[in-house]
Amino acid sequence: MIHIVGHTAIDHISRVSSLPVRNGSSTITNRTVLFGGGAANIATGIARLGGEVTLVSAVGEDFRGSDYESWLEENGVHLDCYTVFGKHTPTAFMFTDASGDQITFFEWGASEIFRTSYPPSFPFVHMATADPEFNVKVAEKAGFSSFDPGQDLHRYSSGQLHSIISRASLLFANHHEVEGMCRIMGISQKELIEMVPMAVFTRGADGSTLYLEGDEEHIPAIPVRMVDPTGAGDAYRAGFLTAIAKNFPPRICCRVGTVVASYVVEVEGCQTNLPGWEMMESRYENYFGPLVPNGK
Repeated sequence: MIHIVGHTAIDHISRVSSLPVRNGSSTITNRTVLFGGGAANIATGIARLGGEVTLVSAVGEDFRGSDYESWLEENGVHLDCYTVFGKHTPTAFMFTDASGDQITFFEWGASEIFRTSYPPSFPFVHMATADPEFNVKVAEKAGFSSFDPGQDLHRYSSGQLHSIISRASLLFANHHEVEGMCRIMGISQKELIEMVPMAVFTRGADGSTLYLEGDEEHIPAIPVRMVDPTGAGDAYRAGFLTAIAKNFPPRICCRVGTVVASYVVEVEGCQTNLPGWEMMESRYENYFGPLVPNGK
């Protein structure tokens, strides 16, 4: 069982003519409301791939009996959620321009309860966007643990990042988050990589890099028509974590993550176009060859 800790959220996704400068404005050309939240995206991705997954999250009273709750349950996600009355389920407002650059505003809502909550010990856990202190507590008790700071990076102190990363089995981050973590912690990228047994850093269309035991390997992205980049990183994590739970080697896990992400960016929304394992495997074989446990 993989436990995913962090946000379940409602995503308001807008396309804009351009991202405005400070005190400026821009025109919204399209807006949709979809299911999201980093932890929920990853959990749903794992479940769609056939993995056993529990979502450890916080939701408002508006969540119970909602279409979102039904969606998660229908997809096979086990729910272990704090319900906070008088609070909204967390809500994200994302604005993306024609070049794919993005700005996000996030209402924590019910997720504020993480700060005063105490997690159990998880044998296999991924810490997604969530309260820093809660993730510190998770990391202290975890068996295999992976971490990505996501869009909550600005909430972490240097001490909190050191505490979590020094205990993590695996670190995920995009290149913006890598720069941010290094700045907050006052270390170089090389020193950050050396803090963990394994790290995976993503760069969108430029693919990703696996750092393992002093070696690094680039994994190319799959060329697809990108409609919406939102949720690509979460999809990558879902694919990687599902594959590593199946005992595939890390190189193959990165490729699986790349394939899952390639589906998500083709359609608007983080959970709209998540593939099943067979669907993923078909595209994997087209680009990387047969998917076998000991493959190169």
